[in-house]
Amino acid sequence: MLNLLHNLLLQGAKKFPSANAVGCKNTWLTYQELATSCLQISHCFSALNVVQGQRIAVYLPKTIESVLSYFSISLCGGIFVPVNPILKSRQVSHILHDCDAKILITNQARFSSFTPAEIATLDHVILIDGHSKELAEVTLWSWRDFITQPLNQPQKLPQLLDTDIAAIFYTSGSTGHPKGVVLSHNNLITGAQSVSTYLPCVSSDKMLAVLPFSFDYGFSQLTVAFSVGASCYLTEYVFTQELFKVILQQEITTLALVPPLWITLANCKWPDKVGHQIRYFCNTGGSMPTTTLNTLRQVMPNAKPYLMYGLTEAFRSCYLPPEEIDKRPTSFGHAIPNARIMVINEDGAECAPHEHGELVHCGPLVSQGYWNDHEKTQQRFKIAPHQLNEQPLTELAVWSGDMVKKDEDGYLYFVGRKDDMIKTSGYRVSPQEVEDTLFHIEEIKEVVIIGVPHPTLGQALIAIVIPQDDSTSTLDISRQSRELLPNYILPAQVVLTNNLPRNSNGKFDRGYWQTKYKNIYLENIDKE
Repeated sequence: MLNLLHNLLLQGAKKFPSANAVGCKNTWLTYQELATSCLQISHCFSALNVVQGQRIAVYLPKTIESVLSYFSISLCGGIFVPVNPILKSRQVSHILHDCDAKILITNQARFSSFTPAEIATLDHVILIDGHSKELAEVTLWSWRDFITQPLNQPQKLPQLLDTDIAAIFYTSGSTGHPKGVVLSHNNLITGAQSVSTYLPCVSSDKMLAVLPFSFDYGFSQLTVAFSVGASCYLTEYVFTQELFKVILQQEITTLALVPPLWITLANCKWPDKVGHQIRYFCNTGGSMPTTTLNTLRQVMPNAKPYLMYGLTEAFRSCYLPPEEIDKRPTSFGHAIPNARIMVINEDGAECAPHEHGELVHCGPLVSQGYWNDHEKTQQRFKIAPHQLNEQPLTELAVWSGDMVKKDEDGYLYFVGRKDDMIKTSGYRVSPQEVEDTLFHIEEIKEVVIIGVPHPTLGQALIAIVIPQDDSTSTLDISRQSRELLPNYILPAQVVLTNNLPRNSNGKFDRGYWQTKYKNIYLENIDKE
């Protein structure tokens, strides 16, 4: 059987028909129920004249409807585009226009925030909590009307290849707006198979999906669970005690989070039973402080910790086996199965131990590049270094932008970034993207965004602003920023200044401000 995303469900329905596949709130669907529903809904998409390769955006929190949408879109040959539910309409509009989405699946509250111009590409909007009606701009469908629409004739599923595009995941670029990472069916399935090879996941596991599905690490909770016949419970992280309650009630056995959430949990009192039922836990999206890891190992005494590293352009790259943690606590490991990881210096040669170089990922997990951006694709996706002198040249690699080093045994350690990207809350954030958005605030004349060390976020964003006049306050700018930006890229502090130094190239000297303010925000936290 081909490595097609929806085949995970079809195979699961044959092997584990009565086993729970996905749950949310008080609803659980078995593998058979999930597969049957997805087949039905895929025909409903075909009734809307969805053709192979058409992009369909899903702008929802983690719900049963979102999971049904992803796999139904896969079945009908479309390309699903998971949109982070915390994004504001301006950022979502960029994604919709960039991928030329014709259908959007969302809810009433999110849809009401759009202007007509922001949804100009759309023909249909499906609201999971709304009513069907015709608007001047689009046709609105309620979810119930959409999935129960009469079909005039039997619908045939398209014949797909595993090299066909399955999804576009948008991730922040080093400059400007987010870029759409193009993932094939084979990318997603091979990634799930690779992870389930080194993680001790089994069909009896109950995995907790806390992270957004727009985050490839979050989406992989579904694919990894489905690849072994395990179940996945969907929840939104709000309060720690509520999370513990869910873990206990749903008998969760595995957790996968990013450092800020792990740090928060490590500082809480864990109910004994919660910690003892976890079999293994995973971290990626940034390094986990050693003190945090030590605390988590104490409160989850039966759990094996897996420290991982990945990038959306290649899904997952490295992991540190649990038995190596005490020996190499600051390493993020070695290559996962079915990946070749190299450290390349400026001369294009592989680095010697302890020499700094750029992490380069080769193999079948490498994505197909960036949607609608040939120039950036050529910059990041190149011929694999080990094939430069070989014929034929068949293997592409992705240059990560992360500077790393390896020890004598080949274990990798993070050194820094080649560009200005800021790592906060598990996200890579483009300073320019935030600056471009803040320029819509009339009171701002010039602005520079920098990242400074933060004990839980990794880095916090600071906005250095030249105001249009002296009457502007930091509170004014902070208030308007909240209206334009999602929480994870909100500046933690606004600093007003009369001058923004530039370097010899005429660009803002971010280094000057990072040096000047690197400790100020931490000092403010200590005072609080």
